[in-house]
Amino acid sequence: MPSWSVVVPAKRLDAAKSRLRPLTDALGTAHAELVLALLADTVAAAVSCPAVADVVVVTDEPAAGAVARALGARTVADAPGAGLNPALEHGARTAAAGAVAALSSDLPALRPAELAAALAAAVEVPRAFVADAQGTGTTLLTAVGTALRPRFGPASAEAHLADGAVALTGEWPGLVRDVDTEADMRVALGLGVGPRTAALLG
Repeated sequence: MPSWSVVVPAKRLDAAKSRLRPLTDALGTAHAELVLALLADTVAAAVSCPAVADVVVVTDEPAAGAVARALGARTVADAPGAGLNPALEHGARTAAAGAVAALSSDLPALRPAELAAALAAAVEVPRAFVADAQGTGTTLLTAVGTALRPRFGPASAEAHLADGAVALTGEWPGLVRDVDTEADMRVALGLGVGPRTAALLG
């Protein structure tokens, strides 16, 4: 099994996770702290995954960069400044390993073993993806010996499939549970979230 580079995008805090603002407002929690907690638990799981040699966080947000580096990831600036997919392509170009994966930044229930299992399945094909719990979005996109070609955005699962990536499925509930809404957060909490999110919302 090859070593992987995992690329994680992190938006500016004032633009990230706007649909979670009703939750943070209701809890009296700083919205930026929740965004950073989701990022921290995602990055920590990736750093701890035995299949991952390199975690790259693409961001222009100083606080996100500091969190990522403290967890053992490295950061690169979003030099393209042209949105999510160009940022992921930029991060992939800096990858230290030949096998590259793009990972969503809002997976607080992700376990390192789940990510390792998905990457083990992905190594069998040039490009693969894992759809989110709703089946429409994408939480993981992989490329082995070829360009990543991210198609994140509305209906990204369909877009990745149409572009030749193979859909992967498995027993990895934390990997498919990205958090966009309060309902998503409740499900993630039920699965068991990482320490930073748990401390904030416990």
